Amino acid sequence: MRYLDMDKANMFLGTGENNSDGLSLDEFLENYDPNRYQHPSNTVDTLVFTYIEEKGVKKISKLLMIKRGNHPGIGWWALPGGFVDFMENLDDAAKRELQEETGVENIEIEQLGCYGDFDRDPRTRIITTAYVALIKDGSVSAQAGDDAKDAGWFNIEEELLLHGAGEEMYLLKMKDAERDLKLQVKVEVTWNPKTILKNKKYTVVERDLLCADHGAIILEGYHYIKKLLEQ
Repeated sequence: MRYLDMDKANMFLGTGENNSDGLSLDEFLENYDPNRYQHPSNTVDTLVFTYIEEKGVKKISKLLMIKRGNHPGIGWWALPGGFVDFMENLDDAAKRELQEETGVENIEIEQLGCYGDFDRDPRTRIITTAYVALIKDGSVSAQAGDDAKDAGWFNIEEELLLHGAGEEMYLLKMKDAERDLKLQVKVEVTWNPKTILKNKKYTVVERDLLCADHGAIILEGYHYIKKLLEQ
């Protein structure tokens, strides 16, 4: 069965010549087996940060989290998210999953990054695309839905434990006063000072009641929004 109809597939016609097997694009697609290679599953996660404003200066206040109602990580806290439908764009999937799990909708989101370590999930190879949003504190309410057992707003702060050439260590602290609940995760941040972009890799070292690599995603999102607000 074809993935795209030929009207759309013809956008990939190239120069129109046959390949080394003598097949046209139409013939190639007719015989293509998408199961020839193993392929990962794709998910989306969304970090909804809130801000407060003091003397005209905005600062990060809280982060929206959900409590997982199913395996893996049942009973632990995580970012709202889930699997991307086969014929669904990533942005649409992120907005849909956010609405289904928390009831939050009609907010602006933007892509933060992609996380794909092969051992980040015990079910199968899962690659997630993370999104971030920044809204005014108290502007929306959240209520758990779908397979989320609970949803809550956590105050968030960081503590720098180590700083060196190409390496930092942070303790990320999260607190939900309403539930008298505290979460914390230790995250290592590494980069190569000799590269041009100096892309940083965030890795969870220790975690408490927080799912998978979500602590690393949260800290990277926190740094992204914090830097944005400081400009």
